[in-house]
Amino acid sequence: MGGAGDLEQIPFGSSEFADNPEPRCPCLLLLDTSESMAGARIDELNHGLATFQRALAADSLAMKRVEVGVVTFGPVQLLNDFQTPDHFRPPLLSGAGDTPMGAAIAGGLEMVRQRKAAYKANGIPYFRPWIFMITDGAPTDDWRAAAAMIREGEMTKGFSFFAVGVEDADMDALAQISVRMPLRLSGLRFRDLFVWLSSSLGSVSRSGMGQEVPLLPPGWARA
Repeated sequence: MGGAGDLEQIPFGSSEFADNPEPRCPCLLLLDTSESMAGARIDELNHGLATFQRALAADSLAMKRVEVGVVTFGPVQLLNDFQTPDHFRPPLLSGAGDTPMGAAIAGGLEMVRQRKAAYKANGIPYFRPWIFMITDGAPTDDWRAAAAMIREGEMTKGFSFFAVGVEDADMDALAQISVRMPLRLSGLRFRDLFVWLSSSLGSVSRSGMGQEVPLLPPGWARA
């Protein structure tokens, strides 16, 4: 798949919701797989994803409520549509290409919109979606329209967007894209990051609908 317009939703029937009518807590991972991520960075990211799946699957309620989707950029690809942890199989990522961050964000936001529409059509309550982007660089395409969509979505509480910069990431660019202050990953602590993310999503999935959940400080981040 090339650009954001190529992202296609895997069709879901109502049977998945009939089998599991629990409220859903969707989390979309936007992962930089550009050439600069090759080597130790992509290896540790792969280990982190495996840790993420295991941690979610070990939480009996999160396993029913959390849904994980994965979009990579370098180029933009939909690798996993939204799936509960028992069906989520972490992809094995490799680094190549540039960093079309704007296209990845736009495609990811459309995925979230379609998934929310599926919940509504099937009468499934859902928590505010999380969009979690990890990058080690700067966008190589036009990201301004995507940044405007993030601001609008945050303002209307349509989703929560988090940006994490790895090592050489352009934190100034991320600060213009994300409403929340972007966080910088300390070293290559991807596994610690994903343990924190799984724990946070587990807390959200156990909360009441519309309830604000305080998050633990991310020990994997540095100033």
